[in-house]
Amino acid sequence: MTDPHAFDAGRAVAEVDALLTAPVPPEGFATLQLWEGPSLVGVYEEEWAAAEATAQGRLAAVRGALDARWGPHRNVGMRVPIFRKIDGASMPPLFRSLVDQDLNGDLAVWGPVGDKGRYVGVSLNQCDGDAPMIVAAVVSQDPIVELED
Repeated sequence: MTDPHAFDAGRAVAEVDALLTAPVPPEGFATLQLWEGPSLVGVYEEEWAAAEATAQGRLAAVRGALDARWGPHRNVGMRVPIFRKIDGASMPPLFRSLVDQDLNGDLAVWGPVGDKGRYVGVSLNQCDGDAPMIVAAVVSQDPIVELED
């Protein structure tokens, strides 16, 4: 049986490539989960820290492969979208979708890249301390820029 939490950086990058070249939905962006770790219910201290280090390593592997391909990424924080959601304030649809999916991790962003000049972001996410950690990607036809306070 295949480990459902196994990770292959080459496969993850290939999934980013497929998302980058696929048709973009009418919203102008698409998201994809690249990896999901195990549930962390009942996991504490060293074991939790090890799970977090593993997840950070998964993100670093994808980010490193994309940096090697497209040059250094830039960081786009998610603090403002999180607070806008809490306040019920408006925000661009891309950020609304990310926070609605609990994809609240800061993004490493490249772009424009590819034949269609799209923007790619990857992030590490966890909706609460017991939930699995998730590495996700987003592709947008519009620039992904940090929102101002």
